[in-house]
Amino acid sequence: MSQTVDRALTILPLLAEGPASLEQVATRLDVHKSTALRLLRTLHEHGLVYRQQDQRYRLGARLFALAQQAIETLDIRGIAHLHLAALNERTGHTVHLAVYEQGEVVYIDKVDSRYPVRMYSRIGRPVAITVAAVAKLLLADLPEPERRAVAESLEYPRYTARSTPDAAAFLAELARVREQGWATDLGGHEESINCVGAPLRGPDGRVCAAMSVSAPNVVVSAEELLRLAPQVRRVAEAISAELSGAAPVSSVTAGAVGAGGAVGAVGVVDAVGSTSDVAGPEREEPSV
Repeated sequence: MSQTVDRALTILPLLAEGPASLEQVATRLDVHKSTALRLLRTLHEHGLVYRQQDQRYRLGARLFALAQQAIETLDIRGIAHLHLAALNERTGHTVHLAVYEQGEVVYIDKVDSRYPVRMYSRIGRPVAITVAAVAKLLLADLPEPERRAVAESLEYPRYTARSTPDAAAFLAELARVREQGWATDLGGHEESINCVGAPLRGPDGRVCAAMSVSAPNVVVSAEELLRLAPQVRRVAEAISAELSGAAPVSSVTAGAVGAGGAVGAVGVVDAVGSTSDVAGPEREEPSV
């Protein structure tokens, strides 16, 4: 990168902190004020910087318009799919990708298990929102008033003894998921199906999608599946980095940590033993 471009780009995060004078910009860049002024004028001509009446500079409206356009045209599925496929290749289990749209959590991608059973889930179909791990991850990121309103508007079917019973329990679970940064599905929809999921974050840092790895008890125990949590979280972080415009991170590298690695704030034993972390929209049936 040329020095001029580098200096111009350095101005943008500086102004993101708040309006700055010409002298402040020059000081931060460690350049003469005439050099800083040339850079600011160029950015101003392109609408990326705006000079206020007090002669201080702030970020320009075109920068926000470009950012919004980038978010609106973001192809989450296209960016995530290779990572999901690589995780499926390493683990052999079903991998899902879901988003929250118009009050529903919907699958937008799926990579099937290599085992002789297939998930009943389908791309485009909504999940069981009160018990699904991906749903918890997406709803946990909502602002508190919206999160509470959604929880209180839902019905709570008792799919199994481990299903979320009511709004109060769901809100408590969403708070835990929000804090720990991952969610589990341990028989909340089908007693024999377990799942572990992680959130994907967009350029604004908000959760824009959620991914999960699911498997039946006949293939792998809940404890064994949860040992994949570090891999799932690292793949989610790699996808998030690409969604945010960072250099692509190989899914092989992202998932290379051993299965016994740290899971996060809540340990595997706690996750397996707690009914409050249960969720599971998926259902297994024999392949035909």
